[in-house]
Amino acid sequence: MDRILIRGGAPLEGTIPISGAKNAALPLMTASLLTDETLELGNMPRLADVGLLLRILGNHGVDHTIAGKRPGETAETGQTMRLSARTIIDTTAPYELVSRMRASFWVIGPLVARLGEARVSMPGGCAIGTRPVDLLLFALEKLGAEIDVDAGYVIARAPKGLRGGHIDFPKVTVSGTHTALMAATLANGTTIIDNAAREPEVIDLAECLNKMGARITGAGESRIVIEGVARLHGASHEVVPDRIETGTYAMAAAMTGGDVTLTGTRPQLLESALDTLRQTGTEVTGVNGGIRVRRNGQPLEAVDVTTDPFPGFPTDLQAQFMALMTRAKGTSRIRETIFENRFMHVQELARLGARIGLQGDTAVVTGVDTLKGAPVMATDLRASASLVIAGLVAEGETTINRVYHLDRGFEALESKLGRCGAAVERIRA
Repeated sequence: MDRILIRGGAPLEGTIPISGAKNAALPLMTASLLTDETLELGNMPRLADVGLLLRILGNHGVDHTIAGKRPGETAETGQTMRLSARTIIDTTAPYELVSRMRASFWVIGPLVARLGEARVSMPGGCAIGTRPVDLLLFALEKLGAEIDVDAGYVIARAPKGLRGGHIDFPKVTVSGTHTALMAATLANGTTIIDNAAREPEVIDLAECLNKMGARITGAGESRIVIEGVARLHGASHEVVPDRIETGTYAMAAAMTGGDVTLTGTRPQLLESALDTLRQTGTEVTGVNGGIRVRRNGQPLEAVDVTTDPFPGFPTDLQAQFMALMTRAKGTSRIRETIFENRFMHVQELARLGARIGLQGDTAVVTGVDTLKGAPVMATDLRASASLVIAGLVAEGETTINRVYHLDRGFEALESKLGRCGAAVERIRA
């Protein structure tokens, strides 16, 4: 199993290109099931999760091609993917594939919308009612689908097609909003989604669906209205820049006291996180085609933060910000309100010398003068990024194990950091 070796101490200086957003790319790929024509997606990131979803879509009969290199394209820039679901040959998504990535459960919406039936394994064998899939099924039931559970599979049926309905989510859910959007495009009549997620990735999906012939208004607001259509057609769409990757490298630049320009991204995608970063004493400015992040000589100030749905501080940047606060002057309180059990990185940061105490849903971080390199274990995608940020300033060597988590969501991480002066090396198994 691969490992990442980091020798800390060098400030990041230079330019980092930002990839297309994983959290936008996956639902966009899933949307290809809604039409028998070709969906072309540009700025697609090269990620393990993208490859896995291609396998899952291929199981349903989706053909795909990756376009040849374009002028200026490198391993750090997006690629163009074409997906064609001309004939769906299988409406079952098996456990051995779905269990490896929760987002693959989203195929249930397009399959039942287009073919009137779907049989999809529950991700990881989780129990409905305690994990987010219950809100996806809640949305489909509001659109007239009949839902049954048998032997770990969810079976959704709408033999006469889905019909428009009113979906009022009891809590904000990105995956539920994605599913409702895709399913409602082919439903008969009007669908209203209340308490909808407002994330940029939801807007991106709605824009792509509208290019395919859907009639969606209100994306980015808490109420979305969808007028169902009889069919969707092919389209060409560019994936929105990855705001989580943007925030991660911005915090890495702040952590090392560097000066980095992040290109191919937009400040408005993560204004809350950038405002929080400014409060730490880091200079953050919008530049043509990107964001400049600079901290030269100024100490990091401790800042309290609470994760919230967009436009609040993203839960997917909580671990990275915690790493940053381990070197801040004073004590910060980081409250996690979106996901339970999302503090698994605390113990690993402690191995590097961080002082972090847990009080329920809040981590209390007391800044220290020095972190020291040590072997650590990545527990999930965002936690692994926090360990990279800490390792960039830790004295000596930090070895991060189980880096397949990083490969799920960060494209060409070693080369992007290496081009800015970081001593980062992948050790092949």
